[in-house]
Amino acid sequence: MSLAPSRSLFLLAFMAGAMTLGASFYLEFGALLRPCFLCQVQRIFLAAFTLINLVAVIHGPRRFAAYLYGLASMGCALLGAITAVRQVLLQNAALEQASDCWPSLQYMIENLSLWQSLQLTIRGTVDCVELNWTLFDLSLPEWSLLFFVAMLVLGIMQFSRLLLSRRVDLVRY
Repeated sequence: MSLAPSRSLFLLAFMAGAMTLGASFYLEFGALLRPCFLCQVQRIFLAAFTLINLVAVIHGPRRFAAYLYGLASMGCALLGAITAVRQVLLQNAALEQASDCWPSLQYMIENLSLWQSLQLTIRGTVDCVELNWTLFDLSLPEWSLLFFVAMLVLGIMQFSRLLLSRRVDLVRY
């Protein structure tokens, strides 16, 4: 099996993740959009996704390690998609359904248990409901969801290529 296609897919995923991470930092520091809790959680999953794919590109894994990198990458993309779906649902719900606003994610982690912080983050806040920015009539969480779904599709494509190449190798022998 040639490792180049596997490595190039990891490189493609890394470059997409790095550009998306850069865009999120630009929107925060350049356009001065303050990210909400769910946005910060999505950014953590995006950073982990990007880092995993960078390590995979540098490592140049064989089949088993490529499976592991692919699973870790797809896990981050899936968790990011879940949090993006939650935020999209919050934005489409009534403003009264969001809970009171907390000072920051860091404050919640320092002063509450991990479980309480996770529950409050997933429940969402008023900050998560606000529509501050749109592009082509899609909000940031919707763009985030599109990115994570695209990376999941890329991961599934990579897994199918690895599995197909393994079956071809087994048939040859």
